[in-house]
Amino acid sequence: MALSRVCWARAAVWGSAVTPGHFVTWRLQLGRSGLAWRGPRSSKLHLSPKADVKNLMSYVVTKTKAINGKYHRFLGRHFPRFYVLYTIFTKGFRMLWADAKKARRIKTNMWNHNIEFHQLSYREMEHLRQFRQDVTKCLFLGIISIPPFANYLVFLLMYLFPRQLLIRHFWTPKQQTDFLDIYHAFRKQSHPEIISYLEKVIPLISDAGLRWHLTDLCTKIQRGTHPAIRDILALRECFSNHPLGMNQLQPFHVKALSRAMLLTPYLPPPLLRHRLKTHTTVIHQLDRALAKLGIGQLTAEEVKSACYLRGLNSTHIGEDRCRTWLGEWLQISCSLKEAELSLLLHNVVLLSTNYLGTRR
Repeated sequence: MALSRVCWARAAVWGSAVTPGHFVTWRLQLGRSGLAWRGPRSSKLHLSPKADVKNLMSYVVTKTKAINGKYHRFLGRHFPRFYVLYTIFTKGFRMLWADAKKARRIKTNMWNHNIEFHQLSYREMEHLRQFRQDVTKCLFLGIISIPPFANYLVFLLMYLFPRQLLIRHFWTPKQQTDFLDIYHAFRKQSHPEIISYLEKVIPLISDAGLRWHLTDLCTKIQRGTHPAIRDILALRECFSNHPLGMNQLQPFHVKALSRAMLLTPYLPPPLLRHRLKTHTTVIHQLDRALAKLGIGQLTAEEVKSACYLRGLNSTHIGEDRCRTWLGEWLQISCSLKEAELSLLLHNVVLLSTNYLGTRR
C-alpha cells in the first residue's frame, strides 16, 4: 500500500510534464531473481538494432566507394601525372601494411611455438628477410621526418630520389627494372677487384693442388668462361682456412665483398665482417630451406628475386635460365659447411660473372 501511494504521488507531480495519450508505467516484478524494474515500452517503434547498424554500414561503404571512384576519375582526368604517383603510393602503402601483418603473424608463431629462424619455411624466411630490409631503409625517412615541418621536405626528397629513399613497393615497373640494373652495376664494379685479390693470395696457399685450382678458376673467369660446379667445390678447403677464411680476409677485400653484396662499405672492418657473416649465413639457411621446397615450387617472380639476391642480374634473363643457375647455386651451397661460408660469399662473383645471358 505504501509503495502504491508513492507511485501515485509521483504520477501526480509529473502529470503536467506528461503528454496526453502517452502513459509511463512502471512494473514491479517479483520473481526468483528478486525485484526488477522494466522501462517504458513504445507501441509505435519496433527497432532491430543489428539490422539498422548493418544497413547503415552498408550505406556508408557504398557511398564511400562511389565518392572514391569519382575522386580517382577526377584526378586521372585533370592531373594524370599526379594520379600515377597517387596510385603507386596508395598501392605501396597497402602492400607494406600487408607485409607488416604477415611478418607479425610469422613472429607471433615463432614466439608461441619456440621456433628459430632457420626452422621456418622458405617463403616465411624470405618474407622476414625482405621485410627487415625494407624497414631498415624506411628508418632514415622516419628520422628526418621528426623535426617540425620536415615532412614537406621528405615528400620532395622521395620524389627526387626514389631509388635511394623508397622501397620496391613504391617503384613503378620501369623504375624497378632500371633501379635493379643500377644496383647490379654497382656490385659488378667490385668483381674485378675481388678476382684480383684472389690472384694475389695464391702464393700464400700452402697446398700446391689448391694453388693450381684457384689459378685455373681465376683464369677461366677472366677469359669469360662460366666455371663448372666441380671447379668451385674443389676450393672448399682453400676458403675455410688462411688466407681466404672468413676471419682472415683483409679489410679492403671485406669492403669489396660488401659492395658485391649491396651492403654499405663505409663501416669499420670488424662491423663489416660481422655483417657479411650474418648476411651469408641467412642466405645459406635460405638455400637449405629452398632445397627442401624445390625450385619447381617457386613462381617466376620468386625465382628471379632469389637469383638477384645471390648476385645474378635476373631482370634480363629468361625464367628457365634463372632456374638452371639457381640449381647450380643450390648444389654448391648445400655442399658447404658453416666453416666454408667464405666460398659461398665469393660465389656471388665466381658463379654470376660470366653466366650466359647476363648483360655486360
